[in-house]
Amino acid sequence: MTKPSALIVEGGAMRGIFASGVLDAFLEEDYRPFDMAIGVSAGSTNLVGYLAGNHGRSRRILTEYATRREFIDPTRFLRAGHLVDVGWLWEATKNTVPLDVQRFATCGTPLLVVTTEVATGQAHYLQATPENMDQVFPASCALPLVYRAFPTYNGIAMTDGGIADSIPVLEAYRRGARDMTIILSRPLGYRKKASRMPWLTASLMRRHPQLATAMLARAQRYNEALTFIERPPEDCRVRVLAPDLEFPVGRLTRDLGRLQKGYEQGHRAASKMLRCLKSTTAA
Repeated sequence: MTKPSALIVEGGAMRGIFASGVLDAFLEEDYRPFDMAIGVSAGSTNLVGYLAGNHGRSRRILTEYATRREFIDPTRFLRAGHLVDVGWLWEATKNTVPLDVQRFATCGTPLLVVTTEVATGQAHYLQATPENMDQVFPASCALPLVYRAFPTYNGIAMTDGGIADSIPVLEAYRRGARDMTIILSRPLGYRKKASRMPWLTASLMRRHPQLATAMLARAQRYNEALTFIERPPEDCRVRVLAPDLEFPVGRLTRDLGRLQKGYEQGHRAASKMLRCLKSTTAA
């Protein structure tokens, strides 16, 4: 009996270029065996292009649009504007970088987008549809402070999904997935460190104390997810694709050469995985 399968993609802003390479390689081989997909922040926008069959879409967004000053602007941030304007990026690319919405809607693989509720600090797993994507995707990517607004969904203020659940493997398992393919945006062996200045987080988020609590607990939850990946339950199979140790892309990298190398790393990692799967099947 086939185990329910899930494709899980971490966020990481510009580090998402690795996942874009992975997912393009999957599309080139028509590899879409998943029963569900769960994306966080940039991972969710990577996934919608993959499920819609739009090869190269995420790569183009990250290299042609996310590198623009309209998206990342430290000077604007100093003037009390957005450091990273996820609302602009979604609107600017929605129509200019084609997304096959009809194919996405009928692909047969539900896409759950992770957001964090501002009032409670709890994760929401929202199924993306053509009707709600204009609200859901920006909400999942809107990191507090660097995006000076909280997008709303059904009247609920939301923020970056990575705060409450950066790598939603436990949620996938809870929903029945027992065969997981996980795309990370950090090299294997990485561990998130707890904040060295928790008082600063509490001060900056004093109007949203539950969100501050979630932000301060993020490292613990992140590392718990990594422990699950390293030592999954006996009834769960895990495949992991992660950048190399020398991955040259950071959260706000705009250098096209580095982004290209990050994309190629992802593409190579996926191609290697697919070759291994084919050889195992042939044997």
